[in-house]
Amino acid sequence: MSNPSKLRDPFREARNKDGVLKCPFQGGTLPMILRHADVRDAAKDWNIYSSDAPFRVPIPSEEDVRTMRQLPIETNPPEHTEYRAIVEPFFQRAKQPEVIAKVETLIGEMLDRALLAKSIEIVNEFALPVQSRALTYLLNVPEAEAETWIGWGIHVFKATSGEFKKGTVLEDYLRPQFDRASAKPGADFFSALTKATYRGRKLTREEMMGFANLAFAGGRDTIIHSISSIIAYFGRNPGALAYLREDPKRIVHAGEEFFRVFMPLTHIGRVCPADTDVHGVPVKAGGRVSLAWSSANFDETVFDAPEEIRLDRKPNPHLAFGFGPHLCLGAPHARLIVRSLLGALTGRVRQITVLEAKEHVEHEARYERANGFDSLTVAFEAQ
Repeated sequence: MSNPSKLRDPFREARNKDGVLKCPFQGGTLPMILRHADVRDAAKDWNIYSSDAPFRVPIPSEEDVRTMRQLPIETNPPEHTEYRAIVEPFFQRAKQPEVIAKVETLIGEMLDRALLAKSIEIVNEFALPVQSRALTYLLNVPEAEAETWIGWGIHVFKATSGEFKKGTVLEDYLRPQFDRASAKPGADFFSALTKATYRGRKLTREEMMGFANLAFAGGRDTIIHSISSIIAYFGRNPGALAYLREDPKRIVHAGEEFFRVFMPLTHIGRVCPADTDVHGVPVKAGGRVSLAWSSANFDETVFDAPEEIRLDRKPNPHLAFGFGPHLCLGAPHARLIVRSLLGALTGRVRQITVLEAKEHVEHEARYERANGFDSLTVAFEAQ
């Protein structure tokens, strides 16, 4: 099934012409690698495109809002491999039957409440609570903790306008969590880090904070963005819900297509340790490069009619969760939430009406990209 409307791909011309977009960035030029094959190759080659760059992997940089490197994302193998193994069991919890059941129940209850209301604002009143409460199941902490996380808003580091917040609200929350876990460890994420070892020694508090920082920041606005974009899509394409309802097996392919087209992370940074020619753009040692996942996901040489949403698209080798050794730890959790959402919508909702939508648009010197919503108000109609 295809969406007759076309999605906007701001990178198409540059991808087809040069394969790289030279974007003004922090007083210099940031080469954005655009083609699917080139992005995959760069993601695998940490010797040329290094992640061993504290504060410089996310774009824009986050030096003003965190004081430690995020782990394991801001390291290269073999350190990355060993760090990743410490926390991977928690992120694999998304595959456990009891966690799956909790997420499905959560989304079902949230949707039942939304169906009783005349309208609901999705970003803050639906997607944010779902993301926050589902994260408590993943980290094995009391669900009541989600109320604090909901209070942070859509992004841990940024206000809705996109400006960085002042202070380090996340770090102020994490320090007492680790104090508690050190004094009285349990079976939760924080306690596991206080008991973990790395190369024969206990983790430092800075390392613990680095793991937790990424766990809260990396899967927050990304999941909120996905939930909001999917609900808006169904509101604008009323036949799509019926299409999935006809055969629930279609949900898996539809979910992957939504990940492809509604890629929340436009790009991610790498640093070149030596002078490098990046597809014709010279980068000095220590200079930054970006891997443009959102462009790679629309590469015409890989995806037929990439600007169409095809809920039955297969194969679908999208890069929404990255590629190579840094493949997103949270991918199973994101898939669980999206597939649970699709199952609940097809089982309970006949129609979604978009009443008001304020798109979030990234305004950069060389491109503009619609990327989710600052607010989205809809009305659900029950079956």
